[in-house]
Amino acid sequence: MNQVIELLKNHRSIRKFSDRPIAPELLRSLIEAGQCAATSSHVQACSVIRVTDPGKRKKLAELAGGQDYVASCAEFLVFCADMKRPTDAAERAGADVTRGMTEQLLVATVDTGLMAQNVAIAAESAGLGICYIGGIRNNPTEVSQLLGLPTHVYPVFGMCLGYPAQNPEIKPRLPVEAVLYENEYDASRQQALVQQFDEAMNEYYLARTGGKKDTDWTRQLAPLFSHKLRPHMREFLKKQGFELK
Repeated sequence: MNQVIELLKNHRSIRKFSDRPIAPELLRSLIEAGQCAATSSHVQACSVIRVTDPGKRKKLAELAGGQDYVASCAEFLVFCADMKRPTDAAERAGADVTRGMTEQLLVATVDTGLMAQNVAIAAESAGLGICYIGGIRNNPTEVSQLLGLPTHVYPVFGMCLGYPAQNPEIKPRLPVEAVLYENEYDASRQQALVQQFDEAMNEYYLARTGGKKDTDWTRQLAPLFSHKLRPHMREFLKKQGFELK
């Protein structure tokens, strides 16, 4: 197994960081590596807000659900899907631009995810730890106001960066057979594979918490598809110019 694959397979979310700062040249290199990710039609529909203001950091930690490491990590980045820059550029070139298309939302969101994952991999290769913060979408209007985001830009997630002050175990993933199909989607074995995975996850949670967390993957999903649904996102996206036409 080569070093890149080994690095990818050893990913962990880090939520405790040392006080060691990240050198400015390293941070710039991470962003440059992120920019080298694949991008749909070279649109490059992602912008990153580096949040250094302590007051804004503290507020973002609150808005993201009380995640204190947002305020304490060495660097906190907010990755934004940005259709303002490319559509403005196309308009300057004389195009009769149409904004707010569903496809534009998808392109910008995918571009953002690809860029962020490049940054994450580059960071881990340099000995840093990272943690994605999807809680940024708990209060997207307030986050957008705090960061001065214009229309046609929305915050997809945040990312904590820093030198790890913990060494958590790697969280198991579904068996490859549950996600890799050949020629067509096959749901016939899913239930059995998920049950097998639930057993592995139950052992993981019990071991990680000293027996205090007795749950599994399936039970962890329940709130995500019942009440943790962020129904406000549709109206927020419309207000930000993503009218989903």
